[in-house]
Amino acid sequence: MIRFSTLLFFLIVLFSCSDSSEINVQKAVNPSIESNALDQTSIVILGTTQDAGSPQIGCVKKCCTSLKGNEKRMVSALGIIEPSSNKKYLIDATPDIENQINILNEYSSSKDLPDGVFLTHAHIGHYTGLMYLGKEGANSQGIKVHVMSRMKKFIESNGPWNQLVENQNIRLNNLITRDTVKLSAKLKIIPFIVPHRDEYSETVGYKIIGPNRSALFIPDIDKWDKWNSNIVHEISMVDFAFIDGTFYDGAEISHRDISEIPHPFIIESMNALRNISQQEKNKVYFIHFNHTNPALNENSNAYLSIMKNGFHVAKAKEVFPL
Repeated sequence: MIRFSTLLFFLIVLFSCSDSSEINVQKAVNPSIESNALDQTSIVILGTTQDAGSPQIGCVKKCCTSLKGNEKRMVSALGIIEPSSNKKYLIDATPDIENQINILNEYSSSKDLPDGVFLTHAHIGHYTGLMYLGKEGANSQGIKVHVMSRMKKFIESNGPWNQLVENQNIRLNNLITRDTVKLSAKLKIIPFIVPHRDEYSETVGYKIIGPNRSALFIPDIDKWDKWNSNIVHEISMVDFAFIDGTFYDGAEISHRDISEIPHPFIIESMNALRNISQQEKNKVYFIHFNHTNPALNENSNAYLSIMKNGFHVAKAKEVFPL
């Protein structure tokens, strides 16, 4: 009886170890597909830098040369995952769109192209990724691209973008400021106009509303006091606020006229928000950093000052449940 019990115990252990090893192998094969797939509506940060990325072309400054090997910071963009409808969306089509879609797919059970793209404006880092949806690239079929009226006209009237419309790679959906776009029972997006350099299109910010939380996305704006809304009030109405952090202060652009490239300095934004509660400050994530912005370096005084003052620096692949 003792021998039988010993043999039975040995067989149980043997087969248990065999099953466990097989499971571990399967997990190792597809870690990003299964382990990262989100089961709730969420925002994924896909990039955090200004239009030309970091390191920036032609840059020989330490902020660029200190980056190692293939290290690259991608251009500012958000991804949105909506598992209940098995959909995903991009906010802005950047020059890094290929890698950003790949990252977005790590968090989605669907591995296809995005179900829609929302554009903020017609500066190079925010719409030029659309080119990869054309016949020379993905040759997509009817991806809905959500745009305001001037942006719509710009795409329809200028090559090569109009070719995307003519070949039905994309379908343009005209947005109206403050009108809600209902994407599913658990996801809504509200566009609104913000003041910025509007050479070719208007500039749009977005409020993203999930089943439990909401977020504000304003990667580009001239100055907060030029906006017809109050940034303090707008932050109070959401759970997360991803806002323009292009330049930390004036020292970065000593050789440039800020009126040519207007943005609120991070130090200006922190000052404008200095009197709000710590709970409100905790909602704020600066994004869209110029390659010269010292806040990109976690060891810099700028980064430490942002954190000390109760705010955050957005980082790629951060996930925010809605």
